[in-house]
Amino acid sequence: MPVTTIIEPFRIKSVEPIRMTTRPERERFLREAGYNGFLLRAEDVLIDLLTDSGTGAMSAEQWASIMRGDESYAGAKSYYRFADAIHEIFGFKHVLPTHQGRAAERILFTTMCKPGDVVPNNTHFDTTRANIEHVGAQAVDLPIPEGRQPATIHPFKGNMDVAALEALIGEVGRERIPLVMLTITNNSGGGQPVSMANVRAVRAVCQRYGIPLYIDACRFAENCWFIREREEGYAEKPVAEIARELFSYADGCTMSAKKDGLVNIGGFLATNDEALARQESRLLILTEGFPTYGGLAGRDLEAMATGLHEVLHEDYLRYRIASTAYLGRHLAEIGIPIVQPPGGHAVYIDAAALLPHVAPRMFPGQALLAEMYLEGGIRAVEIGSVMFGGTDPQTGEETTAPMELVRLAIPRRVYTQSHIDYVIEVMADVYAARERIGGLKIVWQAPPLRHFTARFEPVAAAHA
Repeated sequence: MPVTTIIEPFRIKSVEPIRMTTRPERERFLREAGYNGFLLRAEDVLIDLLTDSGTGAMSAEQWASIMRGDESYAGAKSYYRFADAIHEIFGFKHVLPTHQGRAAERILFTTMCKPGDVVPNNTHFDTTRANIEHVGAQAVDLPIPEGRQPATIHPFKGNMDVAALEALIGEVGRERIPLVMLTITNNSGGGQPVSMANVRAVRAVCQRYGIPLYIDACRFAENCWFIREREEGYAEKPVAEIARELFSYADGCTMSAKKDGLVNIGGFLATNDEALARQESRLLILTEGFPTYGGLAGRDLEAMATGLHEVLHEDYLRYRIASTAYLGRHLAEIGIPIVQPPGGHAVYIDAAALLPHVAPRMFPGQALLAEMYLEGGIRAVEIGSVMFGGTDPQTGEETTAPMELVRLAIPRRVYTQSHIDYVIEVMADVYAARERIGGLKIVWQAPPLRHFTARFEPVAAAHA
């Protein structure tokens, strides 16, 4: 009979030890960190699912590329190899390297936006929203209705609501919308993909009103794999060809290459607009570095150029998506409510459904994170009212997010199946203890992006 097991399409050449900890130790570590996983020491974490950003393992070919790094200040060979990879894969004419994705976002929004502007997205992630709001503009999320329903099955829950986009343009006026963005895959919405049909539909609206369309391309390869697997007409197309078509509908993109660039640092901003590229280049020089290195070493540019090609290898993508689905399937079998179907880079737990006795203002997602760490040393991240809520300036009351999610982000090429099986066993114990998990309250915070530094204390469980 045919073999159906999907194995890791790589061999391990170097290992890093994990320091085992006891529950009493973890109780102390968590208390000292103010019940915030971001403030834990990494060495005190057994399985780190906090983020897939910059936490992956680079390949032998990437390490070899690093040795080729040209560290010339201007015009380095490494820049041109990097730029050639962007032109080949994404098709954009002008590319500016940055030290990571949020730097590309800052340059883009500082250049294109002004106070009072409105930037629509399927769903903005935290740094995207923060950079838009920093310049006085408003970030508006326009997911399809299914994207707000964790249990609903839909092949492309990351899609933008095109009718809502049309309505928003009519409401605020074309002149207040400097650009439209699509985040692929939709990270805040559960790592869900965007269909090619939706990209084309959004593009058509943008063309009709003369609005540039930008892609947040952090996880573009995973999104293109989902298009190949789920969208009619793409089953036989190479992923690289799907990617080239997708970006042909856009005017530019930002990317944190720490995700689907398979590197530990790096990103870029790309555009087809020469005049805009000149403006962005001036800001890049001011804050990042010369345009041919952009805050990075030549070796980092080399690793990115290699990684952007490697991420399109279909054996890798098949394994990557299957391993995430494996975790999601087993959590669902335990009874843990997750965003369905599982996304590409992470599994998202519906903390509101798992802990209905914990009110949203007592942060069920953050409370779940604490229990996961105490039970098994697992670190993850809340995507709910800690990350996207805040204090209402008029009433002083805590505002809440549309969904209370916990993201288990899987670093690329880092953990084996036994690590994931361990996560599943720990989560079974967490599920069994769910009724005794209480809420948390914030005792210190510093907006914006308060989730990185806020400190919490436990409170008794409370009904909404």
